[in-house]
Amino acid sequence: MRRGQFLPVAVPAGLAMENQMQTSFHVHSATCGCSPENRSVGESDTRPRVVIVGAGFGGLSAAKGLAKADVRVTLVDRRNHHLFQPLLYQVATAGLSPGQIATPIRTVLRDQKNAEVLLGAVTGVDTAKRCVLMGSHAINYDYLVLATGARHSYFGRDDWERFAPGLKSLEDATELRKRILLAFERAELEEDHAARQRLLTFVVIGAGPTGVEMAGSIAELAHRALASDFRAIDPHLARVVLVEAGARALSSFPEELSAYTARELKKLNVELMTGTKVTGVDEAGVMLQGADGAVSALPSACVIWAAGVMASPVAKWLDVDGDRAGRVAVGDDLTVAGHPEIFVLGDCALAKDKAGKPLPGLAPVAKQQGEYVGRLLTALRRKPGSKRFAFGYKDYGALATIGRKIAIADFGKIRLRGFVGWLTWSLAHIYFLIGFRNRFSVALDWTWSYLTFQRGARLITGPVEEAAKPARQDGEAAGRKAA
Repeated sequence: MRRGQFLPVAVPAGLAMENQMQTSFHVHSATCGCSPENRSVGESDTRPRVVIVGAGFGGLSAAKGLAKADVRVTLVDRRNHHLFQPLLYQVATAGLSPGQIATPIRTVLRDQKNAEVLLGAVTGVDTAKRCVLMGSHAINYDYLVLATGARHSYFGRDDWERFAPGLKSLEDATELRKRILLAFERAELEEDHAARQRLLTFVVIGAGPTGVEMAGSIAELAHRALASDFRAIDPHLARVVLVEAGARALSSFPEELSAYTARELKKLNVELMTGTKVTGVDEAGVMLQGADGAVSALPSACVIWAAGVMASPVAKWLDVDGDRAGRVAVGDDLTVAGHPEIFVLGDCALAKDKAGKPLPGLAPVAKQQGEYVGRLLTALRRKPGSKRFAFGYKDYGALATIGRKIAIADFGKIRLRGFVGWLTWSLAHIYFLIGFRNRFSVALDWTWSYLTFQRGARLITGPVEEAAKPARQDGEAAGRKAA
């Protein structure tokens, strides 16, 4: 096949009976109950199929970018909703409810006639047969777009995840919300001073944007929203610790904005510990190693991981090498070497700018990559065999919020901070939310929270189990080894 040319799907004989799609929404499989007559008919839609795996910023942007293309778009995701991940921390800290930052995928694409949505977990890709595998199902493709995002990375210590969960999904956010709110509820019942202090100590590992936002939001929740709600404890005494192995918080921002962030965190009573490595995590808390090499224990009942990510197993699916973060190297057109029909986007892709610097794993990058793939495949469909144009990322700046009416914005020569930065951050996030209802409700909740200092989603959901007592109470590390 010539580079950029669409061809009808050629299905191997072994798959013709079991894995072809009979209709727009049905995938035949070995357990399919359709009659042999229907199973042997094959596809009735002869348009080239573009299969998109992942309905995050990259995948959804690619699907919408193909709205006017003469192709058939099949969007596959293991969840039925698109998630606005930049605001997940607000769900975790009871500022917003899950429904305000998530939208059903079918709702987003219901007016796009050439698009279909399938709910399922992809288990692999057969590049030789051009099939995406979903358990016993297989979906044939002409072009494949992989935009499956990233998961938490514990740098080889996956056993820490049980004690220090990360924040990548709505399930993660609601679980963290439960842990945070339960810490206060259990502290209210605790009579032992040391045990109570452990319950009221919150440790956030990693001082990137997510870590800073989480730490600042937890501090405001404790010192503002919950300040008058308890009788036996004083939420003002809650201790929020932000741990960073590097020299400063928000290292991707200019030093002056990092310094401003550190000052504002201090005003919020967040303890920022830079140059500090985490060497152990268990049910009692964390073990920390300072720049001087000294190791100390920090008891905590609520530890949150925001230190690193690992790309989803795209490299394994394609049987190619990934970098240390599992990302797949892609060319100027975001395709994999030797496979001009396979695009990799977002956190899964090791894409570089004109200077050869890897693009960051940010929502704007994935969104622009998805839009590019949509434009490129639309152009190739109109003029098969035409030369591909390269992807170029436009950096419109970076934003991070620290707390109520406090945020920073870096637009190159223009740098904002404080209330102006927060207003810019708020407007940008509201703008990029999908759907008028979500935009309106988020804006309303933020206005209400700003005026009253209250959080509108302080709900503990799911089973509440009896709090487990840590194996040690004396601050000594049990079974912790340096990573």
